[in-house]
Amino acid sequence: MCGITGFLSPAATLSTPELEATVRRMAESISYRGPDDSAEWADEACGIALGFRRLAILDLSPTGRQPMTSASGRYVIVFNGEVYNHPDLRSELESRHHGIRFRGGSDTEVILAAIEAFGIKAAVQKFVGMFAIALWDRAERRLTLVRDRLGVKPLYYGLVGKSFVFGSELKAIRQFPGFSAGIDRSSLAQMVRYGYVPSPASIFEGISKLAPGSMLSVSPDDLYDEYQPQQYWSMEGCIRSAALRPYKGGNNDAIESLDTLLRDATAIRMAADVPLGVFLSGGIDSSLITALMQVQSGTPVKTFTIGFEESGFDEAVYARAVAAHLGTNHTEFTLSSASALAAVPEIASVYDEPFADASQIPTLLVARMARRDVTVTLSGDGGDELFGGYVRHFGGRRLWKTMQKIPRGARIAASKTIGAVRPDAWRTIFQGSVGMLPSAIKQRNPVEKLSKLAGTLGATTPEEMYALLVSKWRRPSLIVNGASDDPYRHDIPDGLLDDITLRMMYMDTTTYLPDDILVKVDRATMAVSLEARSPFLDHRVLEFAWQLPLSLKLRNGEGKWIVKQVLNRYVPANLYERPKAGFSVPLDEWLRGPLRPWAEDLLSEAKLTRNGFFKPEPIRRMWNLHLERRHNEHSRLWPILMFQAWIDNP
Repeated sequence: MCGITGFLSPAATLSTPELEATVRRMAESISYRGPDDSAEWADEACGIALGFRRLAILDLSPTGRQPMTSASGRYVIVFNGEVYNHPDLRSELESRHHGIRFRGGSDTEVILAAIEAFGIKAAVQKFVGMFAIALWDRAERRLTLVRDRLGVKPLYYGLVGKSFVFGSELKAIRQFPGFSAGIDRSSLAQMVRYGYVPSPASIFEGISKLAPGSMLSVSPDDLYDEYQPQQYWSMEGCIRSAALRPYKGGNNDAIESLDTLLRDATAIRMAADVPLGVFLSGGIDSSLITALMQVQSGTPVKTFTIGFEESGFDEAVYARAVAAHLGTNHTEFTLSSASALAAVPEIASVYDEPFADASQIPTLLVARMARRDVTVTLSGDGGDELFGGYVRHFGGRRLWKTMQKIPRGARIAASKTIGAVRPDAWRTIFQGSVGMLPSAIKQRNPVEKLSKLAGTLGATTPEEMYALLVSKWRRPSLIVNGASDDPYRHDIPDGLLDDITLRMMYMDTTTYLPDDILVKVDRATMAVSLEARSPFLDHRVLEFAWQLPLSLKLRNGEGKWIVKQVLNRYVPANLYERPKAGFSVPLDEWLRGPLRPWAEDLLSEAKLTRNGFFKPEPIRRMWNLHLERRHNEHSRLWPILMFQAWIDNP
C-alpha cells in the first residue's frame, strides 16, 4: 500500500532535477500513505516524472522499491495496492515464459513481467486485487493509468496548466506548480446531497477521478485532448455475463461454494510480511471474515472494535462475544464525546476532498488504534452491496409496490401531511405506540426514517425513489450558491435489470460503495499508514454473487441469507442476529453538546457569507431548529460542516 503521483509536461520544459524536485514535493504531501521509503524517477526528454511513497507490506527489501523498471527496460511503474494472486502469476510467467527471472518477491515485479508478457489490458484482467497503477511506456512514450475493478484504491487526474497531473489524493495534485482550480459548484451540490462527490467528478473544476475498472492513456502528443477512459471491466459486463451462466445448484452447494470462495479470498489477503489483524464490529460481515481468518491462522487473530459511551450506540459487546467465541486477541476502544471532539479537526485534512459520512470519525479512530499493533487489517466491507444487506434492498420493493397502488397526487399530499407534523410530536407518538409499530420503524431514529420515507412518496421511478432514499438534501440549490438541482445520477443501462432490489444493489455497488464506503476506509486507514483489505471485494466473489438467484440473498424479509448460512458454520446465530445498525454515531447530541462551539463557528453567518458557497439564512434556521430539539438535522448539517471545515483547511 502506497501513495503515487506524477505528471507529464511538454518535453524539455523542465530539467531532470526540476522534474524530480517537483514530483518529490507532490509525493511528500501524502507521505503518510507510505512512510517507509520514497523515490522518484524522471525523463527530461519526455517531460515525465513519477513519485512514490512506500508502505512496505511485501518484500521489505530494496528489490521491492518503486518506481520500478521492467526487466527489458521498456516500462516504469508506480503502483498503489496489492495484487494478491501474484504468486500464481509468477509461477505462470516462469513456466510459460522461460526467459523470465525475478529479482525479488514483490507483486510489483510480477505486474511488470505480466504486462511485458501479455500487454497491459490482458495483464490487468488477470489481476486479483486492489490497485491504482501509473505505467510509463518508454517505447511508445505513453503514460497509462489503471484503477481496480471496484475502485478500492483512489486515483485522480487532470490538466494543470499545460501538464497532465495525477495522484492518489488531491493533495498531491494541489502541490503541482500553478494549481489554481476553482470549486466545482455542481460537485459541491452533489456532495451536499449525498455526503460525497460522485465519480468521475472531484470537488475541483478540471480534476477527475478515474472510474473503477478503467484505464486512461496519454502521451506528450495528446496532452490537451479530451480524455476518454476505457473500461477493461464493468458491472454491466459482469451482470450480463452472470445472466448467461446463472447458478443452478441447490442451496447447500451454493453455501459451500461461497464458503470456499470467501475462504480463499480471505487467505490470499492474509499474505503479508508485517503484522495483520481485522476490524470486528460484531455484525455479520466482519464476523465472517474474522472467522475465516481464525480458522486459517495458527495463532489468535488480532481483532479491533470501537464502542461508544452512549449505550444506545454501543455495539462493542457483540464484537466482544464473537471474539470470545472465536478465540481472537481482542482490543476495544470506547469512543467518548471528548475523543470525538479531538478527532473532528483532523477530519477535513484526512479526507482530502469534502466528505460527510459521520462514521468517518470512529473509522479513523479504530484505524489509529489498530495501527499500534498491525500494519494490515481486513474488513467486512462489500457484503451489504453484494448480498442485499441494506434495509432498502428488502424494504424498497415493498415500498415501491405500495406506492404504485396510490395515485401520485395522494402520495404527495401524504408526504406534506407527514412533514407538517413536528418531529417532537412524532417522537411522542412513537414512544406511546412502540408495540404497534412495524419492525422497519422500530429501528434506531424512527422519526428520521419516517421523514426519509415521506420524502420518497413523490418518486416516479425506482431510480428516483432510490436517490431520494440516499439523499441528505433533495434540493441542494436551496442552500448552495450558484448550483442547480442536477438530475439524479443513477442511470442503469437499458434492459440490464428488471427487479427493483437488484437495481438498487447495482446502484449501491457502482456509487455508494466506491464513493462513500471505500473512500471512508481508504482515507482513514492510510492517514495512519495502515493497509485495509476486504475479501468481499474480490471480484470473483462479486461475480459469483451476481450469478446467484435473489432468493439466496433475500429471504423472509431479511437480507444476506446465504452469508448468514456460511457464518452459522463458525458462529452461533444468537451472537450476531439483531437489527442492522451500521457504524452509527450519536452525532445529533454531539452537535448540541461538545461539538457545538466548533459547529457554531463554521455555521456562523459571518463565515458562511465570507466563504460564499452557502446561503446563510436557511442553514442558520436549520441549525437553530436542531439546537432547540425541534428537528434532528444532523445528517443535513454534517455535509455543510465538513465542507466548511475543508475550505478552512486547504
